[in-house]
Formats: sequence, C-alpha cells, structure tokens
Amino acid sequence: MAKAIMLQGTMSNVGKSFLTAALCRIFRQDGYSVAPFKSQNMALNSYIAPDGAEIGRAQALQAEAAGIEPSALMNPVLLKPTTDVGSQVIVNGRVRGNMRAAEYFRRKRELIPDIMSAYSALARQYDIIVIEGAGSPVELNLKADDIVNMGLARLVKAPVLLVGDIDRGGVFAQLIGTLQLLEEEERSMVKGLVVNRFRGDISLFRDGIDILEQRSGKRVAGVVPYIDCDIDDEDSLSEKLMQTTADGLIDIAVIRLPKISNFTDVDVFRQYKGVSVRFAGRVAALGKPDIIIIPGTKSTVEDMRWLRSSGLEEAVMNCIAAGIPVFGICGGYQIMGKSISDPLGSESGGSISGMGLLDCDTVFGTEKRQTRVTGRFGAVGGFFSCLSGAEFYGYEVHMGETAGGDCALTDCGGSFAENAAGCYVHGIFDSAEVSERLIRRLYEKKGLSFDSEAVDRREYRSAQLDILADSVRKALDMEMIYRILEEGV
Repeated sequence: MAKAIMLQGTMSNVGKSFLTAALCRIFRQDGYSVAPFKSQNMALNSYIAPDGAEIGRAQALQAEAAGIEPSALMNPVLLKPTTDVGSQVIVNGRVRGNMRAAEYFRRKRELIPDIMSAYSALARQYDIIVIEGAGSPVELNLKADDIVNMGLARLVKAPVLLVGDIDRGGVFAQLIGTLQLLEEEERSMVKGLVVNRFRGDISLFRDGIDILEQRSGKRVAGVVPYIDCDIDDEDSLSEKLMQTTADGLIDIAVIRLPKISNFTDVDVFRQYKGVSVRFAGRVAALGKPDIIIIPGTKSTVEDMRWLRSSGLEEAVMNCIAAGIPVFGICGGYQIMGKSISDPLGSESGGSISGMGLLDCDTVFGTEKRQTRVTGRFGAVGGFFSCLSGAEFYGYEVHMGETAGGDCALTDCGGSFAENAAGCYVHGIFDSAEVSERLIRRLYEKKGLSFDSEAVDRREYRSAQLDILADSVRKALDMEMIYRILEEGV
C-alpha cells in the first residue's frame, strides 16, 4: 500500500495545489510512482480524463506532474457552483445531480464510501499519494462532517504539512492560530509547517522560523520563495483573473463572466512575447482590444443576462462592428448564438436570446457531454481564416446541445461568421499550430512583425513544472519530508 503525505492550508489559495504538484514531480524525479488525491474539490475549471470522467483541473495538472494520466480516482467528488447557494455534484467523474448547499452538507458523509474506494484503488497502484486538503481545517462550523481535511487525514492515516501564505500577511497567526484551533489528536498529525510565497532574502526570516518552531512545537519543513512559473490555476482567486490592464503589443481581452469556467483556455497566449491577456468585467475595462474571447461559464443563461444588463453585450457588439474579432468557447459559444434555452433547469433554468453573432441555437438537456477530442479547422472565412486546416486537441464538457448554421468551424462542430467564431472545445488554442497562427494574424493585422517561437502548451507546461519542482526541492527539507512519509502518523 502507498505511503501518504497531506498538504493542508491555513486558508484558501495559499498554494496547496502547486505544492502538491511540486511534490508529485519531485517524487517522480526520485524514482517513485506517485499520484495526487483530493477527496472533494470545488472548482469551475475542470478537466476530462481519458475515460470521459470529469475532475478538477488541479488534479489533472498534478497527475501530469506525476507523469501519469488523470483519473476520477484522484478527485472522487467535484462541486461546480451553478448559483450562490447550489452546485452540480460530480461523483466519480459523472454528474450525480444539482444540490443546494444545505442539502449537500446534510448528505456529504454518504460520499465517504466513494472517497475511500477511490483512495484505496490509488493506494494499491502507487508508492506515494500526495493528498491536497481544501480551504482551512479549522472552519469550526463545518468540522463535524469534514471529508477533505482532518476528517480525511484520520480516515487514511496521513501525516500533514500545514501551509501558510506569508505573501498575504499574518503568517504567524495563520499557522499558530490554526494549530491552536485543532483538536489535540489533529495537532499530533501535523508533522511540519511550510511558509509559502516568501519574497526577498529568505535568510532574513531565520528568526521567524525560530519563533514558529518555539510557539508551535512543530518543525518548519521549509520556506518556499515566490516562484515565477506559468502553471494552470483552477482557483477563482487566481491572480490571473486580477490582470485588467494591457501591457503588450497584442491585447487579448477575456470577458470575466460571473460564473466563468476553464479560464485556463487562454493561458497559452501568455507564452508569446509581446502578448498580454487581461480580464474585463465591466464596459470601461473592455476598451478596444485586438481580440475578445468569451470563455466558458457554468450558468450560461444567467451570465448572458448579466452580459446584457452590464452593458458589455453592447460593448462587444460595437467592437465586432469595428472589426475586432470575437471567439467563444463552450458557454461563450452558446452566448454568441441566437438563443439559449434551459427548460429542465440543468443549470439555472429559463431561456434568453443570445448575442446573435453566430447562426445557432442552444438547448440544455439532462445529458452531459464529457469527452476528449482531436480535430481540424475547416475552410474558415473572415478573420479566423488563418486557422483553416490547423489541427487541435482538447476536450468537451457541456450540458447544452447547439445546432444550426451552415458554417462549421471545425470537424468537431462550432460555427463562424465574418469576425466571429465559437466552438465547444476547451484547450483549442493549446496546440502550437493554432496559437501561433492566431497570434501571427493579430500581429499582421496591426502591421507588426511577428518573431516569437511557437510552443505546444503541453511541452511548455512540462518545463514549467520542472521549474516549480526544482524551486520547491531547494526550499524544503526533503530528508524531513521522506522521514515523515516513512514514519506516518
């Protein structure tokens, strides 16, 4: 059976996902078979495994770091918020149904058999399992039925590293306060502390390490610097979503929908010299970019309604009338059509007219399409003619079915009309051929010379994972980490 180590955080977005990926990469580099595990994840950025199972994108990235294919075993429960008080519940990679938060909290302990079955299956296959917690382990009103932090650590008998984020301030209160709020048995399971995202000269924090160790009675396993690497992020608190100004020769504006999902679809463009990617959630922030991308959403009807009431629909229409191209992915593609109807309440229910940029209509049903795809662009007209014949890969994950129009964008569907185009394929820009052709076209449209090197997103991401792992290996006491693994709880 596998040995396990678990990373828990003092709060959300302290870097648990990236540290989990880093440890997966390090253990793999050291010759071990390793897999990630997160019992319950809440995220709108998801990924499709080879068998069609839907999991959190962080676990897919961590599997990539470990050198293995992603699986629903790594994330048996995924919650995708559809409203402020409800989520689509995905168990073992498949939709179980929509639940309001209160109902889910009443019933979530029923999922323990699914969680333990998935964990046990992984434990039989791998040498090491790196487990990621969620949020904070001391949300006192939620602890009784915890299945993702200390509750899970108890079930699988996993030693814990507690991670605090010094970049957000108050790291002493974060770490020492969290330990004090844990029960005595839980505190004994914490075998080390990690200070994450330190900026500046780490030698200046030696006194800080001494204080943490004296006050907490726990060893500090390492102080990890703020690492500059470009890795997919699934969290709605991602710093990438906070970038709202253009600082490149080419300005890509992404509409920041209230229920935005899979915003990592645009990450590939950050690899190119002179290209900036920013998110616009209001009319004043949109401006006159070189291209607009409308991303996925978990609540298409509601986000279309918001787009209209906020004035951004009119602003986008004015941009396309001025010759600025617009590309929609999944929910963004549905929004660009003529109508969206959700008669069965698969997401938020209701119906609404779309932007009418594409000659197609979307109707939501009960079946969710979850599949990986490869394909080729067809004979595309208008601005996106530069993509004609280009090969792509990616995945589809959507409830709606879209029909209508004679202008198919790809052999996997989609539609185009003049300077507008859209399809269901997440990751459609990730191939070097697609992203390079599109960026080259944007440069040429502005009369600029394009001399950047095209890099496939998968190759680029692998190199970035190596950068992450190298930095974390230098920062952590790996002898201590291996000793924790060996001794367990």
